[in-house]
Amino acid sequence: MDTHGGPTRAAVILPFERFGRGDSSRAADAKLAEAVGLAASIGLTIVHSAVLPLRAARPSTLLGEGQVATVKEACERHGVTVVIVDAALSPVQQRNLERAWETKVIDRTGLILEIFGERAATKEGALQVELAHLSYQRTRLVRSWTHLERQRGGFGFLGGPGESQIEIDRRLIDERIVRLKKELEQVRRTRGLHRSARSRVPYPVVALVGYTNAGKSTLFNALTGAGVYAQDQLFATLDPTMRAIRLPSGRTVILSDTVGFISDLPTQLVEAFRATLEEVAAADVILHVRDAAHPETAAQRADVLGVLTEMAEGDHPTMDEAWPSRVVEVLNKADLMGGVDAVPGIPGAIAVSALTGDGLEALRAALDERMAAGMEVVDYAISPADGASLAWLHEHGEVLERQDGEEAIRLRVRLSPADRARFDQRGG
Repeated sequence: MDTHGGPTRAAVILPFERFGRGDSSRAADAKLAEAVGLAASIGLTIVHSAVLPLRAARPSTLLGEGQVATVKEACERHGVTVVIVDAALSPVQQRNLERAWETKVIDRTGLILEIFGERAATKEGALQVELAHLSYQRTRLVRSWTHLERQRGGFGFLGGPGESQIEIDRRLIDERIVRLKKELEQVRRTRGLHRSARSRVPYPVVALVGYTNAGKSTLFNALTGAGVYAQDQLFATLDPTMRAIRLPSGRTVILSDTVGFISDLPTQLVEAFRATLEEVAAADVILHVRDAAHPETAAQRADVLGVLTEMAEGDHPTMDEAWPSRVVEVLNKADLMGGVDAVPGIPGAIAVSALTGDGLEALRAALDERMAAGMEVVDYAISPADGASLAWLHEHGEVLERQDGEEAIRLRVRLSPADRARFDQRGG
């Protein structure tokens, strides 16, 4: 079996402690499905997954001897090179499992850090994630992994050249942590990062937020795949989770997919998680994507709104207080409930199925309406020789009327306040 050159083949293992009777097997299946989704989101190919009931957690390996042997056999059979254990592993447990299975082993915290590392779009986000990563790595400076003589990747766990784990010096990590904290403080003091991020993106931004199982990425792909703007190559420099789309009016917006919310987030990662959501603060519209068919959909909604509220409070707020007015709720997975008409109505919310495309036209129309509501209608008289200004207004605004005269071309244009200010600064 070829395990080289292709995607990384992974196994996802959920050690599950039974609490009471109830439907613990259903809860375990849901947790496993979430872990598989998280692993798949960083490009791993999941070839094996299993729930392993824990009778008693063993200090050396967490799992029982028989379970360790079963997983080893599955890894060999499927050509697995990395095992995700959806639990918090101690450094000793991680080392012992790696030795037993002869694979890389990543626990839940390591997996989430890997995802955050990919999605940290702002300077503060990247610093917070690196800080969490180093704090986590610091606890794992144990004599291990030498049997494989393997290289742990520089910033992540999954690859790339880097120092061998045994060579990472705790003192250097401590020095780096001190430097990172100073940098973070500096970034917070000069919080121009949202403005600089916006100046790189010449169109209104629509950010998707929601739980990791709510179908955000499916919706992102459905919206961008159905209406990818012809000039998309202009945005090759944007983050891969940002795409330009055309709305029914012809208006262009940037759709931004953020990192998904995760249940039972390790407490030491909360700051890093919030920092990865910073791009939401600069968004013109926040699409809150919900799994309408999920039994915990109301609790998940409260979680998401709670985190966004906290981001607008405290000593270092990253959201403005008016953020709730920018939120549009999207009730996804209507196909599991019998179609969009079968989804219980919530005022202002839009029911869709990202999978079938049902309801997407209504969502696009609602986005158009939102964008138009915040727009200003302005009259301009442009010299016929000023082709650049004419092109700019056609590109960034919605031209409602145009009258061509010999001395001036008169335009009535609908523009966002930011674009109007930008055009006026040009001397238009």
